[in-house]
Amino acid sequence: MRIVMRDPNAVAGAVAVGAVRRFVPMAKRTSSPTPWIFRFVLATSALWFVLLWPWEVPAADGQQVERGRYLVTLGGCTDCHTPGHLLGKPDMARRLGGSEVGFEVPGLGVFYGPNLTPDKETGLGNWSVADIVKAIRTGVRPDGRGLVPVMPWPAFAKLTQSDAEAIAAYLKSLPAVRNQVPGPFGPSQTPTSFVMRIVPPTKP
Repeated sequence: MRIVMRDPNAVAGAVAVGAVRRFVPMAKRTSSPTPWIFRFVLATSALWFVLLWPWEVPAADGQQVERGRYLVTLGGCTDCHTPGHLLGKPDMARRLGGSEVGFEVPGLGVFYGPNLTPDKETGLGNWSVADIVKAIRTGVRPDGRGLVPVMPWPAFAKLTQSDAEAIAAYLKSLPAVRNQVPGPFGPSQTPTSFVMRIVPPTKP
């Protein structure tokens, strides 16, 4: 019989309580210390076994991560979120670590593709899988702010829940990259890095 319990503390508690319930009645039936000692040693050994056993921590399924990698590649996420990509020299050692080239949105300002790696200071390290899925499918960040129009979340909103979760699992599996992208900059502010701007043609 195979018993699976995710919480080792719960297992330890169950073993200890079960052991106590078994040897306390024995004390009422005999005055000999032998059963007490034997059962105490047995319970203690079981408790240490539970506490020291290398329990596996649930992790994202390998197939789910690979599915997420496929979708991220197909969606062209590296174009806007990998350093150097928009300059013709993608730094794949910092894949999805944020871009130094911003997009100018008329009337809104200049926005840079953020760091999507699980770095806690400059990336998505403090975002849960649910947070990432919500941003992908609804265009809303955990802090309530909406994503700028240059992020094509209305198209990603058509992803299935499982595919959105696969993307989140893949992003969570990436090596953390410490890279704070510039901005965002409002319409009256001066960007500090490269800007991709749409320039209307000159009238003849």
